[in-house]
Amino acid sequence: MQLYLIRHPPPKVAAGLCYGATDLELADDVDATAAAVATLRTQLPPSLPVFSSPLQRCLALARALHPAPVSDRRLQEMDFGAWEMRAWDAIERRALDAWAADPLHYTPPGGESVSQMQQRVLDFLAGLEHLQHEAAALVTHAGVMKIISGHARHLPPSDWMQLRFAYGSVVRVAL
Repeated sequence: MQLYLIRHPPPKVAAGLCYGATDLELADDVDATAAAVATLRTQLPPSLPVFSSPLQRCLALARALHPAPVSDRRLQEMDFGAWEMRAWDAIERRALDAWAADPLHYTPPGGESVSQMQQRVLDFLAGLEHLQHEAAALVTHAGVMKIISGHARHLPPSDWMQLRFAYGSVVRVAL
């Protein structure tokens, strides 16, 4: 199966804030990014099913690409719990150091670990394979794209966690 992973456009959020599961709107209205949507459409096969994170920064773009995208919370960005919408430099240094020492398993207070996020994303992929689509587009977040790209390329977590994706970028992977 071919997957077209699409990162949402920039969200409306101040620089330096931790956000993941927070439902942020887009920095610009989707209509204002019509040129970006038109460009995205040229990179996607016609009649492609579109799946999306339910967060509005993804769902707005998914709706611009497809009249009826399927929303699935398993495509949502990592939940940083108590860290959400706090400045990174206001988060206790000891907690950030613990996370940096074991990013796969450390869980921010009230949030989820990267391995928990990975499991829900892989659960989504398993369900998607049962639908037997030849290809699909996923409008999602950088964290989800890292997990799927790493899974498709059989990368260890230390490698896939270092991957970077620009806002609005499209990455094609084969599962």
